[in-house]
Amino acid sequence: MIQLTKLNGKPFTLNALYIETVESFPDTTITLTNGRKYIVKESEQEVQKKASDYYRSIQVLSNPQLRGVVNEE
Repeated sequence: MIQLTKLNGKPFTLNALYIETVESFPDTTITLTNGRKYIVKESEQEVQKKASDYYRSIQVLSNPQLRGVVNEE
């Protein structure tokens, strides 16, 4: 889960596993896999870093099979 801030200043927590796209319009808009959209104060780069850090913390990025690395032994 990542901590973000709505445009009205209220913090909320988002499950980063459901993020499909992050875009700047100029406000940062996050679209989830279910089509729901969130507009946040954080920049696109900040959201990407938070999501990447979260993926590492739950070991999604450290799993070779999820990265497409095949062990050919």
